[in-house]
Amino acid sequence: MNISIKRLQNDIEKYARYGKEPNSGITRPSFSEADFEVRDLFIDELKQLGLEVKVDGASNIWGLMKGNGQKKGTIVIGSHLDTVPNGGKYDGALGVLVAKEIIRTLKDHNIILNHELEIVSFTAEEPNDFNLSTMGSRSFTGKLLPEHLMDVTDSKGTRLTDCFKKAGGGLDHFPEMVQAHKDKKAFIELHIEQGKRLEQQNISVASVNKIVGIYRDQVTVIGEANHAGTTMMEHRFDALTAAAEMVLVAEKIAREDVKDTVCTIGKFNVFPNAANIIPGRVEFILEVRGETEEDIQRLAANIKEEWKKIKKARKVNVKERNILNQKPVHLDMDIVASIEKAAQEHDVPIVRLASMAGHDASHMADISKTAMIFVKSINGKSHCPEEYSTPDDIEIAGNVMLQAILNVDEQLD
Repeated sequence: MNISIKRLQNDIEKYARYGKEPNSGITRPSFSEADFEVRDLFIDELKQLGLEVKVDGASNIWGLMKGNGQKKGTIVIGSHLDTVPNGGKYDGALGVLVAKEIIRTLKDHNIILNHELEIVSFTAEEPNDFNLSTMGSRSFTGKLLPEHLMDVTDSKGTRLTDCFKKAGGGLDHFPEMVQAHKDKKAFIELHIEQGKRLEQQNISVASVNKIVGIYRDQVTVIGEANHAGTTMMEHRFDALTAAAEMVLVAEKIAREDVKDTVCTIGKFNVFPNAANIIPGRVEFILEVRGETEEDIQRLAANIKEEWKKIKKARKVNVKERNILNQKPVHLDMDIVASIEKAAQEHDVPIVRLASMAGHDASHMADISKTAMIFVKSINGKSHCPEEYSTPDDIEIAGNVMLQAILNVDEQLD
């Protein structure tokens, strides 16, 4: 029993049309017009498969395939359908579409599992204009509560609560998500690797036993806006030049760090952002990732210590607000073993990797036995239109996941 790679490839291309840019990239952030359209498509297709479909409080979409009743609880598979701006067609969507193809394959062969099988598409996994990444999985697992979200707006003033309702969710349904925790026995998320490790080893698939921690601060540098022509250089308190120096010193410190810990400053807002005005305020996001919390906090602290010197020398004010402090996550070794056993049963080489990117699996690991499967990424490309995994690699990984689900179904009590 194998998945249909032709059917899956058709799905990948179909879903890639939603939010497609002229240069072939995809822009489909959660609660955008393209996102609402793809949600409708996904829900319709789940209903056509005969699944029981539900949208929870955080607008996560769930589809349930009934089991034979011999074992209680559900095995959950899926990922997310939102994208970064001008992203690719595989990040997130591949995990959802492989999960859907696995369900179709089981139905094609009239196979009913001992457990119920659920597919999920989580809301807003990617960073977004609400500054709440992995929003859906964090909400579902109780890390984001209604009181955290009721006053959240995007840069245009759109209320998050209104978006939840438009997508079929709502804060009043959050208590129901807490009740649903006890049913989730296992979660397996398939995802592209987004790096070069599998390609360097010429291996199609990996089991993932660990996900790095992610720390993000929203940083505001406050200087003094003034006329660009009449203010002499010695009289300036330029927020942008101060911020630029802060970015460069952060990069320098990260490059000198002895561990595989990384730092990125990838989002900048300049105010008032006019050619003839000295920037009076700059906002940016500092991100640090590492395999241990100690590594992350050490690098962040070293960066901020140097920032104090820049603040003093340039006579600007610096405010920092933490918006994400996601701890490193160790995934379930029983599920990892089931994935690796599935690869052996298909005579497929497999390696074990840590994920250097955050995923919804990071949060699902708090409530269920969780692991991930990686698919080889060509040239390590991701979050860009050039993102690509070959049909052969996808087919191998999809069949390994299908067998892993059968293994988990037998092994879980």
